[in-house]
Amino acid sequence: MINYLWLGLIITGFIVGGITGQIDKVSEAIFQGAEDSVRLTIDLLGPIALWLGIMNIAQKSGFTQLLGRLIKPLINLIFPGIPDGHPARGAIVLNMVANILGLGNSATPLGIKAMQELQDINPKKERASFAMCTLLALNTSSITIIPATIISLRVACNSNNPTIIIVSSIFATSISTVTALFFDRFFRAFTRE
Repeated sequence: MINYLWLGLIITGFIVGGITGQIDKVSEAIFQGAEDSVRLTIDLLGPIALWLGIMNIAQKSGFTQLLGRLIKPLINLIFPGIPDGHPARGAIVLNMVANILGLGNSATPLGIKAMQELQDINPKKERASFAMCTLLALNTSSITIIPATIISLRVACNSNNPTIIIVSSIFATSISTVTALFFDRFFRAFTRE
């Protein structure tokens, strides 16, 4: 569906450019956008590699298992249907930690791994379980204490104070997470698993 949306936007851009006689500006914008995306990707490569490395070290050193034990009561509260010691718990912890650190790009593969683990214990394979829905809600609204990716973007764009967004980020993401968990529980009341 999203592919059709993007295709529609591109075609609309060409049509409007042709009608207004500014097709050269459309071509210029395409090449400028491609150049900017490559430059931004290169600028983000270092910070993302650093944080991915830190997450890998945390996982191999046992830090995530320690963190998992520390937040076990929270995981039990939010995901009551996941058995103790199941690999889904570790994947959820890693996903939550990556989101808390603002590493959206790193959190995505961890979230996919958590979903795969949750699918293994899903009794109805053709539809998402409550735990899967909760993970999706948490993943999209996660509390972010250190928005590392946004800070990296601000550094790449030569911001004078790239970390000024930390407090507002914590506030906004806390509200979004509480709201997501509220509605997750609210809609569960009307649904049978």
